[in-house]
Amino acid sequence: MLLTEIDHVAIAVRDLDEAIAYYKESFGAEVAHRETVESDGVEEALIKVADSYIQLTAATRPDSPIAKFLEKRGEGLHHIGYRVDDCEAALASMVAAGARPIDPKPRPGSRGTTVAFIHPKGSLGTLIELVQENL
Repeated sequence: MLLTEIDHVAIAVRDLDEAIAYYKESFGAEVAHRETVESDGVEEALIKVADSYIQLTAATRPDSPIAKFLEKRGEGLHHIGYRVDDCEAALASMVAAGARPIDPKPRPGSRGTTVAFIHPKGSLGTLIELVQENL
C-alpha cells in the first residue's frame, strides 16, 4: 500500500480570512500553518484535525489553478492529498496503472513537503495530490 494516510482535504475559498473565521466560529479550529505558495498562485491555511489537515486555499492571482476553479465551480472541495513515503515511487506506480499526471515529476510543496498532482481524468474524477513529508 503506497498511501500511508490522508494528508489533507483541500477546499477552495474566495476569501481566506473569512474561511478561517468560519472554521474558528463553527468548530473552534485554529490555523496550524499558513503559507503563500507563489509558484502555484495560492495562499493556504492548514487546520489540523488529528494527524491530517483541512487546507483552505485561496488564489493570489487570477491565472492560478484555484482562481480558475473558483470561476468555473465556485467554492468547495478542490482535491484530496494522500500522504506517501516516496512521492516519486507513488507517482510512477499511479502512472503505470493509467493515471494522468499533472506534474511529470515530484516538486516542492508547502511546509517543506514534496508533492505531485494527478489529473481527475484517470483518477475517478478526483484531483489527487501525493504528499511526501520531508522531516
